[in-house]
Amino acid sequence: MTVASDGPDLSRLMAKAALIRTAEQRLLDLFAEGKLFGTVHTCIGQEFTGVAVAESLRDGDVIFSNHRCHGHYIARTGDVGGLIAEVMGKTTGICGGRGGSQHLCAPGFFSNGVQGGIAPVSAGIAFQMKRRGDGNVIVCFIGDGTLGEGAVYETFNIVSKWQLPIVFLLEHNGYAQSTNQDQTLAGDICARAEAFGIATHHGTTEDPIALTEIASNAIAAARECAPQFMRVDTYRLMAHSKGDDDRDEAEVNSYWDRDPLNRYLEEHAKESGHIVVDAITAVDAAVTAADGEPYSTAITVDETVQPYETIAWQATTMGSNDRVVNRIHMALEARLSSDEKTVIIGEDIEGPYGGAFKVTKDLSQRFEGRVRNMPISEAAILGMGNGLALAGAHPICEIMFGDFLALTADQWINHAAKFRYMYNEQVEVPLVLRTPMGGKRGYGATHSQSIEKHFIGVPGTHVVAVHHRYDPAELYKNVFDGLDRPTLVVENKLLYGVRISADAPEGFAIEHDGARYPTTRIRPGATPDVTLLCYGGMLPDAEAAVEILFDGYEIACEIVCPTQLYPLNPWPIAESTQRSGRLIVVEEGQNFAAFGAETIATIQEIAPDSLCSVRRIGPPRHAIPSSGPLEKQLLPGADHIVAAVRDMMQA
Repeated sequence: MTVASDGPDLSRLMAKAALIRTAEQRLLDLFAEGKLFGTVHTCIGQEFTGVAVAESLRDGDVIFSNHRCHGHYIARTGDVGGLIAEVMGKTTGICGGRGGSQHLCAPGFFSNGVQGGIAPVSAGIAFQMKRRGDGNVIVCFIGDGTLGEGAVYETFNIVSKWQLPIVFLLEHNGYAQSTNQDQTLAGDICARAEAFGIATHHGTTEDPIALTEIASNAIAAARECAPQFMRVDTYRLMAHSKGDDDRDEAEVNSYWDRDPLNRYLEEHAKESGHIVVDAITAVDAAVTAADGEPYSTAITVDETVQPYETIAWQATTMGSNDRVVNRIHMALEARLSSDEKTVIIGEDIEGPYGGAFKVTKDLSQRFEGRVRNMPISEAAILGMGNGLALAGAHPICEIMFGDFLALTADQWINHAAKFRYMYNEQVEVPLVLRTPMGGKRGYGATHSQSIEKHFIGVPGTHVVAVHHRYDPAELYKNVFDGLDRPTLVVENKLLYGVRISADAPEGFAIEHDGARYPTTRIRPGATPDVTLLCYGGMLPDAEAAVEILFDGYEIACEIVCPTQLYPLNPWPIAESTQRSGRLIVVEEGQNFAAFGAETIATIQEIAPDSLCSVRRIGPPRHAIPSSGPLEKQLLPGADHIVAAVRDMMQA
């Protein structure tokens, strides 16, 4: 290999690369000394990818990096001290020691360790950049192994279609952890991006000057809202993580000999000696400073059960007798009108179609460019929502059927839910994810499930369920007001056509507590014999059951129906069970390890003497059939509730 000829910037590029390499070599030493936690993925040998890109970035531009992010971070920020302290788990780290090696956040920089997941998030940031029209770009770093992830191609598609200001830089080092690319990657790398109409570039870290020029051209084109793809051939000289390296030793040594930084320092020893000295001095100072600082400390979260206080129940009033679907539409319209930062993305949501259940009907015509159709790409929909939120927008993401939330799980669990905490409260994710759940419409096994239980209990999130006894427009207003975290709103399909109403069944009163996301109770005039706990679309069935039980069997049941499923406020439920002594939980979704099971466990902890008898009602443990009569027979309804209550009372 021949090192590129000296240019006006070569010495500066080499100094940056030397600083990165010195910092990472010191991190490996610190790990061996027991001063680091977890793992360390170094980019030794690949330093010039970050260095080349950083040369063309300006204020407002963003890098989104992956698990091998240290070099990109130093190249972008120069902040060796913050990085060293972070990886050492110290409070002075850039994320207070919470993020560690893979999860960094600073002005103009993010990283996360999930392969492929950062691609749609980066696209969301790019979308917001284009909306602002500020000429900024985002550079998303991925590895060749990441080309196995479907989210990458979902993202290629949408950034090309929407012409977003983004550069994807693929570090082509030939290995995915320890697996040679020849075993896992088919076809041509650049052809993958070209297939989506994305312009491609090809460079190598062996020629830093040429690579810097290629990066400059790609970034300049992206500023004009033309997405770009850079393949950069490079080689990772150290193990994937610490010592897990099974590559041929002779192969690795040959790349050490060809390494451009080593060659430059050898060939320019006299004039470049200070580069190494300066790097060592800076890293030593960073380690010394971090050594004397305290480790990251715990924080108090708001998801703990609060001490019991008397609940001020209030009689409900409704200013409308409109259908649930119209009230949700009105809430979205009001939000778009009052908040320019709000955008809605999803499948088939633009007019005239307006979504599978017509919730967004005419909104795209009224708010041009802010209600946008997405491809059938659920991971990309939520991923772009995450990026929009990080970039200062207030996204609302619609998933057409709740069943498809499974395709968003990585973006919810490993991105949306974690950004705020692992970035040490430097960001918020004011994102709303809304979706219809439930069966009883004959849609079959993959369009009729209630799978919200898989999203309940994810720290840093809220899960809310709409019902017809509390105005959905008011509930959504409560969601939007003070929104500071990812919030999943569950809307039951059958409720869309139901009219909201405050008219209680005869002999009952409808009341709400005063919480932001209130719990509703339907209270009999007498002391309840049984507490029925339900939410969302199960409320009409529960109401029908209590009327039958009251009129036909003189059994008084009290319904407790929370709108906030997580974090759960158990006290309204406990207050009822302390009077009834009996609890039946009704869920349309599978009830093993679900909302009801968690609620029963919580009530047992906080009010153990209130439960004399407990039962759960849910569907059989198999897929939901398409046959209408069979579906009705299997999914819980009023008849199932009546039978369970009578059986409990006779026990």
